Amino acid sequence: MPRLAVIGHPIAHSLSPAMQNAALRELGLAGEWSYEALDVVPGEFAKTVRRLSQGGFTGVNVTIPHKRDAFEIADDPSAAVRAIGAANTLSFGGGRIAAENTDAPGLIAALPEGADGRRALVLGAGGAARAAAWALADAGAEVWVWNRTPERAERLARDLGVRPVEPDTSHPATEISRYELIVNATSVGLEPPGREGADLKALRLDADSLNERHLVVDLVYGSSDTELVRAARRGGANVVDGREVLVQQGAASLRIWTGREPPLEAMRRAIQANPGEPEPADER
Repeated sequence: MPRLAVIGHPIAHSLSPAMQNAALRELGLAGEWSYEALDVVPGEFAKTVRRLSQGGFTGVNVTIPHKRDAFEIADDPSAAVRAIGAANTLSFGGGRIAAENTDAPGLIAALPEGADGRRALVLGAGGAARAAAWALADAGAEVWVWNRTPERAERLARDLGVRPVEPDTSHPATEISRYELIVNATSVGLEPPGREGADLKALRLDADSLNERHLVVDLVYGSSDTELVRAARRGGANVVDGREVLVQQGAASLRIWTGREPPLEAMRRAIQANPGEPEPADER
């Protein structure tokens, strides 16, 4: 039986097993394929992946904190993985490990309209932000990156050929009207209320400026909307939450492994039935 898994630490909150097993059932593959969650602590990733690649596994998804390690262990990283510097999908075959980053195409597939020619602001400078910035730029958007630590935004922008929000400007809030598409790739919305970094103040984003001109994508997902998503909806903005991005990136991974077209509606239903705990964007 071909086996699949998601690897991370911690991993109990992941919706990927429910989503991917629902897809396998819909495709009539549940008796042949399986998908599980594996908690792998830092320092054990490489050894675990090599063992899985030799022990009946067809591939794995990779999440926090191992996406950089997934890139480094790959024999055959894709061009996207090399540019982003992180992988979330590994495939095993012929004694080799191939790596892909489906976070990037998953984001683009989740957008209700294309990104070509749009002015995009990516909030964050970690792994998820790198994937988002690369994907948007590759799709033809003009991309700016903001981070609470300006040097991190500048480094990301330099690596990927996009633009940092200049640290000598007030903050993105003062120029939010310049952007049509906003992607939150930080952990804001994950922390409990009252904790530092829990709310929109941590983004220095004027939520009152969000309106029907904006498309807001929040990569954090959970059982309820984040504060950013609630503010965007109040202002009339079009919203894509992290659950739809998860569905699209998971579908892209499943397509790689099975060669079949994933059943998106079955995957969405599985997530709605298992809302889970908030899933962080990777801000390493």
